[in-house]
Amino acid sequence: MGAVKTKRMPRAVREQQMLDAAVEIFGRRGYMAASMDEIAELAGVSKPLVYLYLNSKEDLFTACIRREAQALVAAVRSGVRTDLPADRQLWDGLLAFFAHTGRHPHAWSVLHLQARTHGETFAAEVTAMREEIVAFVTQLIVVAAREAHRDPDLPEREVAGLAEALVGAAESLAAWANTHESVTPRQAATTLMNFAWSGLADLMEGNAWTPPEG
Repeated sequence: MGAVKTKRMPRAVREQQMLDAAVEIFGRRGYMAASMDEIAELAGVSKPLVYLYLNSKEDLFTACIRREAQALVAAVRSGVRTDLPADRQLWDGLLAFFAHTGRHPHAWSVLHLQARTHGETFAAEVTAMREEIVAFVTQLIVVAAREAHRDPDLPEREVAGLAEALVGAAESLAAWANTHESVTPRQAATTLMNFAWSGLADLMEGNAWTPPEG
């Protein structure tokens, strides 16, 4: 009898294994220190196969950024039900964000730290992801603001800065939470809601803090 042939793994599956390994190595070691040998070993493939599938270290890193950025955006969007009140939507979105970044700390390191410090091409990929999340949060807040002010034409620019600030705070808090094992996604989301929503709620009612003159 001849030897039993092992079913060949589909290219797409093999490529995802390589990306999984690359995200872990890049996340742990950083882009510069990561080696293709180590990535290939963790993926259980030869280094030439990694190059065959993904061309270069730079292309591999770019593929990691794109995949993880898409996954994070999808997680946040899928976590929000638009038929719920604005505060519940924000809570669900934040919880989805912190749950995803907590489950994938290496991916968050790649997106939040590595991609931003190793060249304009990598940073541009993350910027595109961030802009999509900011736009999503802006829409969430502007709907609530228009309802609160009874002004269906209230321009987005009135709340765009709030969305930027909120996303920036979430990014920093996720980086901090991932270095403290005792901090759960629920605790992180609660912290940001306590920090942000009371202020947002006051703004919705027109109770804004006024800077002193001079």
